[in-house]
Amino acid sequence: MANRKQRFSLDAPAAGDVVIAAENVSLVRGGRKLLDEVSVELHAGEVLALLGPNGAGKSTLLSLLSGDTTPDGGVVQFRGHPIQEWPLTELARRRSVLLQDNQLMFPFTVHQVVEMGRAPWRRTPLEEQDNEAIAEAIAAADIAHLGNRRVPSLSGGERARVGFARVMAGRTGVLMLDEPTAALDLGHQETLLKLTRERAAAGDAVLVVLHDLNLAAAYADRVALLQQGKVISCGAPKDVLTAEIVSEVYATPVEVVPHPGTDHGIVVPVR
Repeated sequence: MANRKQRFSLDAPAAGDVVIAAENVSLVRGGRKLLDEVSVELHAGEVLALLGPNGAGKSTLLSLLSGDTTPDGGVVQFRGHPIQEWPLTELARRRSVLLQDNQLMFPFTVHQVVEMGRAPWRRTPLEEQDNEAIAEAIAAADIAHLGNRRVPSLSGGERARVGFARVMAGRTGVLMLDEPTAALDLGHQETLLKLTRERAAAGDAVLVVLHDLNLAAAYADRVALLQQGKVISCGAPKDVLTAEIVSEVYATPVEVVPHPGTDHGIVVPVR
């Protein structure tokens, strides 16, 4: 029992530690290779964005890294151990996942959905943090004004923010977000990604799937650019999101111009 407790310790990893590592993972479905020997690492204290065209394998890779899908080849390590060896409850206490199709249509209230993020901590000493964590997440996601409204009555953007509040409330130390900004307006996109930066600054590991290259350039520490199930390039946004690489991967000519107030570039289609 002592070894088990030590293995599944709740101690937070140090900044820069590898929290999740995919080692040559592959996945085949219906005779098609969705991922082809992909290797990528997520570190504590960083925001890593997965980018790429439709069908590149971004959501599939997130599913493998979260432990929701088992690879056909290779292995995913979570905090130094194969992720499939982790009991589901223990894994749920260490990583929170927001799926792209997170459409809760049952008539739960906003508060009930956010409260679900605290479910892994029931009957543990950290259950005492429930009220604080829920209130903090609701405020951060800007959904306090929704009160006790039922989820089906919300707009797509409001539901997205409720889902984000749920994963924030978990306080797991690892946030895995699949296209969290897709349904959000400009202001809430910025707010959400600022929150991911704050969580990374506090020591969390954040993995986020994005379609907007400029949001990734502005908020991610590193980006992994996928194409046809392979990682084409991974590194700092300025090194990956070049006109040459982006034009080739997206089969669309672009130019990268300097942002007037920062040191990152802006990707602009050539029209």
